[in-house]
Amino acid sequence: MSTTTIDPIDRLLDAAQNGKTLIKNRDVLHFTFMPNDILHRDPEQEKITQSLLPILMESRPSNLLVYGKPGTGKTLVIKKVLSKIQKRVEEGSFPIKLAYTNAKQETTLYGLLVSFGRQLGLGSQKTNDEKMWLPSTGLSISEVFNRIIHVLDKNEVNAVFVIDEIDYLAELIQKTGKDVLYQITRANERLTTGSLTLIGVSNDLTFKERLDPRVISTLSEEEVIFTNYNLPQIKEILDARIEVAFEEGIVSDAALNLCSAMAGRESGDARRALDLLRVAAEIAERNQESTVTEEHIRMAAEKIEENKEVVALRSYPLHEKLLILAIMKSSEISTGEVYSTYKNLCKDIRQKELTQRRVTQMLSEIEMSGIIAGRIVHQGTHGNTKKFRITVSPDMVKTTFKDEMLLQDIL
Repeated sequence: MSTTTIDPIDRLLDAAQNGKTLIKNRDVLHFTFMPNDILHRDPEQEKITQSLLPILMESRPSNLLVYGKPGTGKTLVIKKVLSKIQKRVEEGSFPIKLAYTNAKQETTLYGLLVSFGRQLGLGSQKTNDEKMWLPSTGLSISEVFNRIIHVLDKNEVNAVFVIDEIDYLAELIQKTGKDVLYQITRANERLTTGSLTLIGVSNDLTFKERLDPRVISTLSEEEVIFTNYNLPQIKEILDARIEVAFEEGIVSDAALNLCSAMAGRESGDARRALDLLRVAAEIAERNQESTVTEEHIRMAAEKIEENKEVVALRSYPLHEKLLILAIMKSSEISTGEVYSTYKNLCKDIRQKELTQRRVTQMLSEIEMSGIIAGRIVHQGTHGNTKKFRITVSPDMVKTTFKDEMLLQDIL
């Protein structure tokens, strides 16, 4: 007697086609989704709107700094305020341009300025007016900025530049020595018509320490701080999304409570709560179960944490792994000490060490991924040094690296 087994791919595709999916609206479970009502953020919405009101009265708003930890709704609120202003702008004749970019995603100063230039209408093709086009590479930073100023002046535009994750821009400025923020905050002194206002959004309250004092005074004319959500607020936010994303009764109350508690207890981060819920629902869906339970939430939490850090650790080439191990062997360690420990590890596994200059570059690259964290320490007459520490658990590093033959003797 023969039994027919359904191909695993067909089983999943059949389930999806027949509508046997737990999630009826996936977009709602992504943090970037814009709900009609942003819960528990009325005061912040009012403050940001008030600071931008002058633009509708044909005058320049103050520059604005918006702070708050990840997942506190900063970007959502700003995008909502901007889209509402944009609607009114389209109905009027006053030339206003709202431009948004994320410094972490752009990764270079040139890319960031080109992103703003494109949103102002600077094309990538040559025109009769040399200053009305912007190539994707090849100009100096100051020339790119001159062209942005030119288009604002020529079209008499009142522009608002939003730089999300502006703390990454502060790092780029430190590394390159090219202070784009200084140019942006001084732009109005160069404009004969039009204006430029800057809204900076940051997850890091201390990032101003890395800026030129002249920039700080101009940049933070107004400030809005987003506090962390508390547990009942996270639960309400999740509840509102569950209502739209699932049929009734799919997410158990116990799962909702655990998901809210995990995100509320750890960070007050609504983004993490939504990620947990989405991954838990996907796990339940793959297992063809009919509800999302507490067990699915726990499995999702493990998967999210593990994935992020383990994938990053595994992806490093050998010498980056050696640097991570060098930093792991101390609670906090200077660049020179890292290099010295790294050289010893190279000797232990019979590898030729790289130059100190290359190692310093590699440390910056690893730092950008968040696996290590560095801070500048002032040493009086001895100048400054950078001290590094590892941000993941040593056990995770050892477990991830243990399969690598070359590293087994030094773990």
